[in-house]
Amino acid sequence: MSRKTALRASSAVALFALASAAMAQDTTITIATVNNGDMIRMQGYTELFTAETGIAVEWVTLEENVLRQRVTTDITTNGGQFDIMTIGMYETPIWGANGWLVPLDGLSAEYNVDDILPAMRGGLSHDGTLYAAPFYGESSMIMYRTDLMAAAGLEMPTAPTWDFIRQAAAAMTDRADDINGICLRGKAGWGEGGAFITAMSNSFGARWFDMDWNAQFDTEAWANTLNFFNDMMQESGPAGFATNGFNENLSLFQQGKCGMWIDATVAASFVTNPNDSEVADSVGFALAPDTGLGKRSNWLWAWALAIPAGTQQQDAALQFIEWATSTDYIELVAENEGWANVPPGARTSLYENPNYMAVPFAQMTLDSILSADPTNSTVEPSPYVGVQFAAIPEFAGIATEVSQEFSAAYAGQQTVAEALAKAQEITNEAMEAAGYR
Repeated sequence: MSRKTALRASSAVALFALASAAMAQDTTITIATVNNGDMIRMQGYTELFTAETGIAVEWVTLEENVLRQRVTTDITTNGGQFDIMTIGMYETPIWGANGWLVPLDGLSAEYNVDDILPAMRGGLSHDGTLYAAPFYGESSMIMYRTDLMAAAGLEMPTAPTWDFIRQAAAAMTDRADDINGICLRGKAGWGEGGAFITAMSNSFGARWFDMDWNAQFDTEAWANTLNFFNDMMQESGPAGFATNGFNENLSLFQQGKCGMWIDATVAASFVTNPNDSEVADSVGFALAPDTGLGKRSNWLWAWALAIPAGTQQQDAALQFIEWATSTDYIELVAENEGWANVPPGARTSLYENPNYMAVPFAQMTLDSILSADPTNSTVEPSPYVGVQFAAIPEFAGIATEVSQEFSAAYAGQQTVAEALAKAQEITNEAMEAAGYR
């Protein structure tokens, strides 16, 4: 080969490489996600994914209620705004059944889909097909100030009752020092305050529907649930609790303004992080409370990544999902930020890792996840699957309206009895219109 020919060949290779890089950089995926801490952390590592693959990522980060509204509107109208959506155990099987999501049956052998915790894999599948990969999984549990509990002369049981929690909340409340004995979600939204009160109601013997899909808000069990919650929060909760959700209560707890907080197990890494939490060195954990009826008040959830069927970037989206929900990503976070900060609750191997099981909240998180049974969540029989939701398409709309009535009661705009009467009417009318009754 002549020197001129060699130079031409070398230039051609260089041009091809440049063209390939340009084509890769032209691939951009748009991801809708919730503004929770683990998701924000993931965005900080996205540049590594882009460097490895050449795929650029644009983020649309939204508050939980807004995210649900945006992605639901987009998927039902085939809007095509997003290549990946952050959704959960409620939406995934319903949307998968409707053909709105890309089946995740193209995951690589190295990804090891069998390592996903069975509870998470089952909740994100329809007819045995996985439609979303869990970024993290969670239940709910009690996070409490060990110093305040000791100062109150009390000891937190591993599996407390609601009566103990109310007693402890009152004992730890110090209005003069701006310390609330307990912080709980009252914010309207089926996945915010609606999720909490539904999980709580299970432990009081309540349910959304009887076996004929009749609403059950006119029962003693629901009256006991809502009155207990509202009375306890008025006694020992923060001002304005009717508008507080996950992020608001997280901030209060980290500032030392809550004696107890019952919420997502994933919050444990944030309340024990000394960089963010003023009380990081005095946090204990316990199972969500019960009333002795055989059901605890913890939920089961996963924030997961799914690909809408209308995307034009299916291959690139699948690459990102493999990267973000892999064991390699977990190890990346562990190496940079410590095992306490990795995404929890998604993979069996994480709970077989002694490095992770040394984290103070790891075992309680696993115990809470394993104790939640979405197929048998209520004391009396119910016709639906789900712990803090009923897995029917109509639930999100109904529960959003119902939660608004509950929040209005918490804010003193109506009585608990009035809120329950409206919830009964809203739910029965919607179910009749949908053909369930």
